Amino acid sequence: MLCNVCKLNEAKVHLTKIVGDKMQKVDLCEDCSKEKGVDDPTTYSSEDTFLGQILAGEPAAPEPSSTEPTVKCPTCGYSQADFKKAGRFGCSDCYATFGEGLEGMLKTMHKGVRHTGKSPAAFQQTRAEAQKLKLLQKRLDKAIAEENFEEAAQLRDEIKRTK
Repeated sequence: MLCNVCKLNEAKVHLTKIVGDKMQKVDLCEDCSKEKGVDDPTTYSSEDTFLGQILAGEPAAPEPSSTEPTVKCPTCGYSQADFKKAGRFGCSDCYATFGEGLEGMLKTMHKGVRHTGKSPAAFQQTRAEAQKLKLLQKRLDKAIAEENFEEAAQLRDEIKRTK
């Protein structure tokens, strides 16, 4: 696979960004990735429109330098910029240090600010079966009310098979 930028060298760095239901992919050779500042994936942040710029053939915009002092965690030395790049804090004290702006940052990075977890696969299957039984029972009640006894008998048998 060739580099999307120079179209000469073999791509060694592969970036993917998903926005909504659209996926953008960029394949870069080592030289172009270093030129674009993507040579270290642990410190690279794909914010802004970096992938869009590369796909459109535009050069990546230099990051603006900030003159205001940055707050750093006294324990690990992480700054807010480090958190945005890595997507995680350096230690547990970071939560207290960056507590004020944390909720806003998390809202932009995740679906919400509260972890809800996942439900186990067995529970999901049980819930799906219960919903199917509920739907079949509603259809059975409707068929009986409409005096469609042939369909009602079929639904009754299907409910028995499902249980």
